[in-house]
Amino acid sequence: MTVKLNHTIVHSVDKRAAAEFFAGVFGLPAPKRFYDFLDVEVGNEVTLAFLDADGMEIQVQHYAFLVSEKEFDQIFGRIKERGLDYWADPGRKEKGRINRHFGGRGVYFLDPSGHLLEIITRPYGNNEGSGG
Repeated sequence: MTVKLNHTIVHSVDKRAAAEFFAGVFGLPAPKRFYDFLDVEVGNEVTLAFLDADGMEIQVQHYAFLVSEKEFDQIFGRIKERGLDYWADPGRKEKGRINRHFGGRGVYFLDPSGHLLEIITRPYGNNEGSGG
């Protein structure tokens, strides 16, 4: 049996704002309503199901996405167009920079609910290219 992640719930301050932000920055189709969720499907058939936290404290999560070099340029362009802060590191100490781990490129930025999003062009742990 092959085990695959199918979907995960992303608790949000405002599910519409969060889902539309995500779809817009990543260049994905508009969110689709499914019960109380707003779903955004990413390229590997995984769905992010955005849900209002309804007053519950949001536990900030980290979501990392592997993208092509071309997709990185497009997404990073939208990050800069929106005037979003971005960092080369998850601790958010290297503001305004990207990283070049394992011969690829990576950057971190926040969604409207404070979740830390990341795009990378090489999986971490890939021994090809330069490490970081």
